[in-house]
Amino acid sequence: MNQKLSFIATGDSFITRRKANKAKDSPLVDLIKKAEFRFTNLEVTVHDFEGYPGALSGGTWAVASPTTLEDLQSYAFNCLTWCNNHTLDYLYGGLEATEKNLNDRGFVHAGVGKNLHAAAAPKYIECPNGRVALIGATSTFHDFWRAGKQREDLRGRPGINPLRFDTTYYVNKNRLQQLTEIAKVTNINAETNLAIKEGFALKGDSFHFGSYSFKESENEGMIRRPHMLDMNRIISAIHEASRQADYVVVSIHCHEMDGERKEKAPDFLEEFSKRCIDEGAHAIIGHGPHILRGIEIYKKRPIFYSLGNFIFQNDTVASLPHDFYEQYGMKNGNVADALDVRSAHNTKGLGTNKKVWHSVIPYWEMENGQLTHLSLFPIDLGFGLPRYKRGWPRLTESEEALKEIQALSIDYNTKIDIQNGIGNVRL
Repeated sequence: MNQKLSFIATGDSFITRRKANKAKDSPLVDLIKKAEFRFTNLEVTVHDFEGYPGALSGGTWAVASPTTLEDLQSYAFNCLTWCNNHTLDYLYGGLEATEKNLNDRGFVHAGVGKNLHAAAAPKYIECPNGRVALIGATSTFHDFWRAGKQREDLRGRPGINPLRFDTTYYVNKNRLQQLTEIAKVTNINAETNLAIKEGFALKGDSFHFGSYSFKESENEGMIRRPHMLDMNRIISAIHEASRQADYVVVSIHCHEMDGERKEKAPDFLEEFSKRCIDEGAHAIIGHGPHILRGIEIYKKRPIFYSLGNFIFQNDTVASLPHDFYEQYGMKNGNVADALDVRSAHNTKGLGTNKKVWHSVIPYWEMENGQLTHLSLFPIDLGFGLPRYKRGWPRLTESEEALKEIQALSIDYNTKIDIQNGIGNVRL
């Protein structure tokens, strides 16, 4: 029987600098300490540049001093994931150093490991009233970041626990014929066709235009489904964890969206989240797009499609590799120059999007595997401040973030009442 237990979760902690005024005695920390399970997603690598910067990154080459973990600890978190689109910004050296620094400071962490088994394994948080299993995964990553499976004759590859998805585009007969003709005159499929002939690739039942898969249908559009191998691996971890803990929580990092609507979860994420609950998970904690998405209560269990940011300091990294400067056409300069160019002197990008700089923190209680209470507490991260000051969270009396998530949750038939600066979900 599931025990009565309390939970709190935040979105991304993209921390890159030290906090002058420690958080230990703040109202925000008091709120976090109310819960037994206390979670954040760490979206930086944490080391002293032990790893080489990769040729590809998650956008910003995310690295912070190991001492920043002391500030993260001051918020009273007792578990985290770091399985996201920045995990291998500094390749395997950065991954291994981050894991060591997290272990040295006693963090329970999930979603990354020295091989696929380690990355996919549930991790356990011992709470006063029960045991909680945490499973971490990400759908946003460069393909070589996937952890590799261990074999008897060859060791596995370090990396993240992946959730891939299969995308099919549906177009009508005329459009499919046009694509076929374009493929012939451009030879866009030449390498794929040869690979199939030589046995290096398998021929599917779809028409491929480059790397994109098309099928004929009068109902045109795009459909994405969770990759079967990844879905089954995560389900297996849920089944194991459900026999080893009172509650199972799945964390999923997902930047993908519905069309160009970043605030709307993609179809495969909705399917994945419900399937996880069908198989025994008690809560799904989503993050990634750096803004809020809606909340769904499915089978009396919460799905948070994105909790936005908790700490967001992507503009105060200490160093950036040459690849970053080259990407923006810069032959020389420093970090401040590069960030000015990327943001067009703070006139575009995440720094100008007010929705990036506020969020909510959910506090919920469960008993016998069912949700019995869910409240939302708004936080502010300092929109409008200079980039070297913004990014630290504080509780706020503003109801702007609450109204935002209230509206976003309507599509999931989730009703949120706002009173005295707190959102309460009707159950």
